[in-house]
Amino acid sequence: MNLSCAIAPGPDAPAHARLAESLGYERIWLFDSPALYTDVWINLARVADATESIGIGAAVLVPSLRSVLTTASAIASIEMIAPGRLAVAIGTGFTGRLMLGQKALTWKFTEGYIRSLRALLRGEMVEAEGGRLKMCMPDGLGPARPIGVPILVAANGPKGLAVAKELGDGVMCVAAPQPGVEWCSMLTMGTVFDEGEDLESPRVFEAIGPAIATMYHGTYEANGEGVDALPGGREWRLEIEKIPEETRALAVHEDHLVRVTDLDRRFISPQMGAAFFTGTPEQLRKRLADLEAAGLSELLYSPLGPDIEREMRRMAEVVLGGAPSHTGN
Repeated sequence: MNLSCAIAPGPDAPAHARLAESLGYERIWLFDSPALYTDVWINLARVADATESIGIGAAVLVPSLRSVLTTASAIASIEMIAPGRLAVAIGTGFTGRLMLGQKALTWKFTEGYIRSLRALLRGEMVEAEGGRLKMCMPDGLGPARPIGVPILVAANGPKGLAVAKELGDGVMCVAAPQPGVEWCSMLTMGTVFDEGEDLESPRVFEAIGPAIATMYHGTYEANGEGVDALPGGREWRLEIEKIPEETRALAVHEDHLVRVTDLDRRFISPQMGAAFFTGTPEQLRKRLADLEAAGLSELLYSPLGPDIEREMRRMAEVVLGGAPSHTGN
């Protein structure tokens, strides 16, 4: 099983990428959510320049954020900087759309976007967005077509999984591995306990609190009052619903996967951290074996909290063991 990491794009991304490369991480993925983070493509270029061989990735790209030709051009740009190192994941959108006041895209729209993107990367002309599109970069101003960058599809349900199996090189998922795909990347958060720690330990909460908060945010967006079933969820919902509906999404997803807001801190339960990849080294190694047996090929770990480097180092010790060395793409 490969170990990769996913982080928010920002000023520290190159340093985190260099550390990931030195620890043996297979790939470093950067989030794409323009209301929350700086531009994923600019940061990927910086990461590529700061490292030598580690794989790099954009996840999860949301089709509505960019013209399909713009995405193809961005992929071509990174491919020129770091040939053979890029992968991308494409999905229907979470914070990348919710914070713009929009719901997730349909799978029909997302499927069409992926088809057009693949055709453009092959050097073909496509009919999309009301016109005919093609990558026409002259020699020396872009890589030769076809451009064989792997595309994963971010999917957890049957519609998305069907698209992934038809059009993707793999699937990116959460919660549990998806069956029937060779490249199955599962996004997870969590922390490795130090001796004597548990879910109530202050350091542990700071490391997994942003992930716990996201459970409340996602449940609320999906099912409104359904968040009341979580510890403190009803109180959290009543507080968040004091915010006018037209700007509420901005408050719900504030500091997503970066830190715990004051509002969230008042209500979310540290015990919900049990839902994530958190435990002693022995407990996590047992869970890894179960995940691999279920078909997981890439553990996509998102280190959170105030000490990202500590989280990256400890998880590499658990998953890779010993003195890891990078194995390439």
